[in-house]
Amino acid sequence: MTHNTELTPKFQPELTPPLEELEAQERRLVFRQFTYDDAWALGSLLVEMARERQAPVAIDIHPGGQQLFHAALPGSAPDNDAWIDRKRRVVERYGSASYLVGARFRAKGSTFEESSRLDPDEYAAHGGSFPITVEGVGVVGTVTVSGLPQLQDHRFVVEALEEFLSKDR
Repeated sequence: MTHNTELTPKFQPELTPPLEELEAQERRLVFRQFTYDDAWALGSLLVEMARERQAPVAIDIHPGGQQLFHAALPGSAPDNDAWIDRKRRVVERYGSASYLVGARFRAKGSTFEESSRLDPDEYAAHGGSFPITVEGVGVVGTVTVSGLPQLQDHRFVVEALEEFLSKDR
């Protein structure tokens, strides 16, 4: 039996990256500005990448309390939107990627759920939401993906941000 690699999502299981690597991603992935057009272009890039990989994800870009982009691809479910909201709230509260926030709690020998004192129905420190940071301004919003295992959600967003920010805009 042959295996059609084009139908298989191109994600490989990975070990949890060290805190230093996660923190370096946030320092590196900074925008000079972030406009409505940037939200559309970044969201469209994420959709294109997800379609190429047949990734069953929902995608959300939410700067300044306003949803500027949302897409749900085949295989995603309404539950992914709830995860997006919960992960986004973590970034809004802590100013760091949802995966990094969870990793920081784990590094201290606890979990976000045990130690944050926040309602787990409202907050989830799982991978997939990343801060939109503007140089000289700080965190202005979030870009979030939900539908893959949490580290893969995180890596997917980071990959898209790296590609987006590498282009001369």
